[in-house]
Amino acid sequence: MARPPEPSRPLSPLARFPVYYGWVVLAVAFVTMAIGANVRVAFSLLFPPILEEYGWSRGTTAAIFSMGFLVSLFFSPFAGVLIDRFGIGRIVAIGVLFCAGGLVLSTGVDSVAELAVTMGCMTIGGSVMFAYVTHSYFLPYWFVRRRGLAVGLAFAGVGIGAILLFPWLQDIIGADGWRRACYALAILMVGLVLPLNLLFQRRHPHDIGLEPDGENRPGRAPRKPAADAVVDPAWAHREWTLRTAARTGRFWWLHVSYMAGMFAWYSVLVHQTKFLTEIGVSAVAAAFALGLVGLSGVASQIGIGMLSDRIGREWGWSIAFGGFSACYAILLVLPHYPALWLVYTMVFVQGLIGYGASAVYPAVPAELFHSPKYGQIFGIYGATSGFGAALGPWATGELYDITGGYETGFAVGAAAGLLSIATMWLAAPRKVRLVAGQAKKRARQLQRQAALEAGRAAAG
Repeated sequence: MARPPEPSRPLSPLARFPVYYGWVVLAVAFVTMAIGANVRVAFSLLFPPILEEYGWSRGTTAAIFSMGFLVSLFFSPFAGVLIDRFGIGRIVAIGVLFCAGGLVLSTGVDSVAELAVTMGCMTIGGSVMFAYVTHSYFLPYWFVRRRGLAVGLAFAGVGIGAILLFPWLQDIIGADGWRRACYALAILMVGLVLPLNLLFQRRHPHDIGLEPDGENRPGRAPRKPAADAVVDPAWAHREWTLRTAARTGRFWWLHVSYMAGMFAWYSVLVHQTKFLTEIGVSAVAAAFALGLVGLSGVASQIGIGMLSDRIGREWGWSIAFGGFSACYAILLVLPHYPALWLVYTMVFVQGLIGYGASAVYPAVPAELFHSPKYGQIFGIYGATSGFGAALGPWATGELYDITGGYETGFAVGAAAGLLSIATMWLAAPRKVRLVAGQAKKRARQLQRQAALEAGRAAAG
């Protein structure tokens, strides 16, 4: 039996874990996403009582959320570089302290500016250091063969956390006010998310002497080599830098896709709860609906992650943002037909289909621009996504203030989802590197073709 390849570094005690340590990394990421990523989603629950208490305009209040994402633009371009230098555990810890501190300080504000600094810049801005951007950067290093599935499993924590956290937070808001809910979230983050990441999280399998997918884990038999996935060798094997990547059309099409996609995603995320209560849905039911979006997203993130590993990233992305566009279409119908079953249909197309985009998101740039300088390239995509996420809620709130309703804002959100689909196909990751399922299919076709040619040669 062939020996497994030697590790790039001496095996650390963590590498001798009874199972591949990548699953520990995934488990910590799951918990972090379940609590940390939902902190900013919880703004949708805090939005109505803050509006009621302070009487600010909807666009101004929604801009607090957008401000957080704008602040995150200063971190996102350097996310990969900072994680490579300081480690994922320390970066997450800093983000948790900023986020929790912002939650606590926001309870004593008296103006929009103060709330923008505390809940916007510190809480929502700090959350980028432990939410999708950071996990999207380092998780693909741990898994290659089933990258979409692995990322989907980690991000499924958002859904589990949502269905547990949001009804609990709404109960606290209803009984004790939104300030007490902020304290509860801060305690949960400092008490659980921070120590787990400092103790157990690792940036790369090489850091503990392992290879991706645990190929060289002690006692493991070597696996059959994966089918060749490269379609464009000149592109796939190039030493990409930010400068050279920026000279390609594919680089910019992916930027448009991510910005438009996050515009669609976060517009509905922030305004959904307030919209539902305005058409007659109770606050508790609206909070449950928000949590149900996240819960149904568990199946979407795992299912579409697996599906994209088999049929391609473009198809996975198209299915997901087709779900978001369908969600907006239902929101446009709901004021005229506010049936509860239609509310839950909207919830399921948003979560059960749309949230699957998060499993595809980190895989595409990793497969297009894999190189030693990938951290710089990925950071720019994080910034673009943050800009889209900031623009969406603010623009939807402003359109509400101008028109007196959500119709125009929701129509724009639906169009943004369709634009994201179109530009993902123009970025065309399939023309650079096939996903595992496509690579196996191509390998079988080549084997059959070679067998047919051999048979013809023998007959001739």
